[in-house]
Amino acid sequence: MIGEPQPDIPNSDESGIWLSIGDLMSGLLLFFALLFVTVMVKLRDYQQAFEQLPIVVLNAIERELGGQDIEVDERTGDVSIGDRILFDYNSATLTPEGQAFLKQFIPTYSQVIFSNPDLENEIVRIIIEGHTSSSGTAQGNLNLSLQRSQAVFNYIASDAVQFPQKEEFQQKLLPAGRGALDANPERDDPGDRRVVFRFQLR
Repeated sequence: MIGEPQPDIPNSDESGIWLSIGDLMSGLLLFFALLFVTVMVKLRDYQQAFEQLPIVVLNAIERELGGQDIEVDERTGDVSIGDRILFDYNSATLTPEGQAFLKQFIPTYSQVIFSNPDLENEIVRIIIEGHTSSSGTAQGNLNLSLQRSQAVFNYIASDAVQFPQKEEFQQKLLPAGRGALDANPERDDPGDRRVVFRFQLR
């Protein structure tokens, strides 16, 4: 009828643009959904690897080094080595027995890390922590703990210890001294004198 407004009919160019934008948005949505699924699967793999890490470390060390003064934290995978394995009392010089121990321990420990690509990529640092008991001065204990961790690091870096992936393993190492920070303040506990290998995750 005359005088009635005519409905707007979109031209074909505008329809094509809106269809293209819709297709693009659908494609982006699908891409991000796939990306999300991939990330979630990877995170699950990482989680499973790290949940199993303490058990893997424990089993490998018990198999290769059972019966020695070594403890593995079943929650974190931290490996604690009693100082009497490595050093004489109040000394930061590795004993021959300590050197022989590290020669056996380090290849086993390294093999656990580099046997799983997820662990290898996610572990950015392996901290070698020196610890002392509360006996002595705070500064003396801190110095001794740092010197001991450095002695362990230097021996691993020396030609005396050879194993696959040595260079990659060495790049992850960081010596650190804790002194008596984690020691029993009430008494001189020999169990507080130790060297701990601890993972630092990405």
